[in-house]
Amino acid sequence: MEVPASPVSAWPARRRRAEQLRERHPFAGEVLTLYLALLDVQEPAFEAALASPPEPSELPAFLARELVPEVVAATVAAGPAGLGEQAVGSFHSADLEDLVSRWLQGKEQPVVDRYLARAAAAPVLEALGPTALVAACARPQLDEDRVGAARCPHCGGLPQVSFVPVSGEALVSAPRRLVCARCAGSWTHIRMVCAGCGEATGGRLPVYADGERFPHLRIEGCETCHRYLVAVDARHDAAAVPEVDELAALPLDLYAKERGLRKVTPNLMGM
Repeated sequence: MEVPASPVSAWPARRRRAEQLRERHPFAGEVLTLYLALLDVQEPAFEAALASPPEPSELPAFLARELVPEVVAATVAAGPAGLGEQAVGSFHSADLEDLVSRWLQGKEQPVVDRYLARAAAAPVLEALGPTALVAACARPQLDEDRVGAARCPHCGGLPQVSFVPVSGEALVSAPRRLVCARCAGSWTHIRMVCAGCGEATGGRLPVYADGERFPHLRIEGCETCHRYLVAVDARHDAAAVPEVDELAALPLDLYAKERGLRKVTPNLMGM
């Protein structure tokens, strides 16, 4: 049975990696500065949810009341001015409980609404665990052209990033894993099979890479559904944290988009 990766030590590792990548890649400085500010909101929220879990049925109201305001404040303090203004606008004009519910249900949303809901929900969903996630998260309804997409076995969410961990055994490669965009759980997925539609024909699965700047990253594309994932290979950088390194892969994202590909799931920052 698949189980989510243990989140207990995830926060220090995410913070450490974001600081490393911000120094290494100045072009990602704005994104990673905001991400670090969000970690200051998310880590204590995770710990609080572990200590006193909210009822799954009350999750949208809880997140709207307790965490969305903190996400807005962090965004205004550390994010781009334009995003901060839009976040404040959504905070004052939107039905915040509905805003969170739509993300949990996998429904379409404006980019800023999705950002606020996702940033608020992520740490609590990690803390709740698989059993509560089943009650808290409706299985997303996907468009007809996405019925073959890989699904998180814990909450039914779509994958955010693909990664290959270090196996720990000589001459043995660890299996490819996908990380869920909603609950951060991970699960194994067959290599050279598109996570966006299930395409398995090698000739329709192009791979793009920039080995000089990003030796441990690549784009896994698909010419059938025209979607892609960023893939993180820890064998080439053992310090990699998939969800953080994915945020810093902006040049690869732009390269994929120039070739008509869309990410299976836009990341927290909308890329």
